[in-house]
Amino acid sequence: MFDEILNMVKGQIGGHPEIASSIPPQQADAVHHEIATHINNGLQSQVAQQGGVGGLLDSLSNAATSGSPVTSAIEGGLVGSLGSKFGLSPAVTGAISAALPGLLQKFAHKAKDPNDPSITPDSISGGLGGMLKNIF
Repeated sequence: MFDEILNMVKGQIGGHPEIASSIPPQQADAVHHEIATHINNGLQSQVAQQGGVGGLLDSLSNAATSGSPVTSAIEGGLVGSLGSKFGLSPAVTGAISAALPGLLQKFAHKAKDPNDPSITPDSISGGLGGMLKNIF
């Protein structure tokens, strides 16, 4: 699942010229990986709070604006991390933050699409199960 999220991040962020041009080329892969890591961890931590995978996907489908609980949970740590680790300006981290709801909607659409096996509710549950196994 992480690789799919990373590919979506690369496509989404790379598709925004104002964001892509503001990230130093030598840092692009690391920035994409950081964004994908925050999304992956944020999604996994939100599954239980959103009433399971179905509730999470419904919440993401309606995440048209920042301010949804899932988006907010991911944004907070992500913006600070991008600024401190990579020295990205508030304008750039704000633009990345603004792109997050669309990226999360795309994730939910892929997970709900029966013709797209790249991300499924089972793979989301499996990712959460793997996380729980690492804790216990």
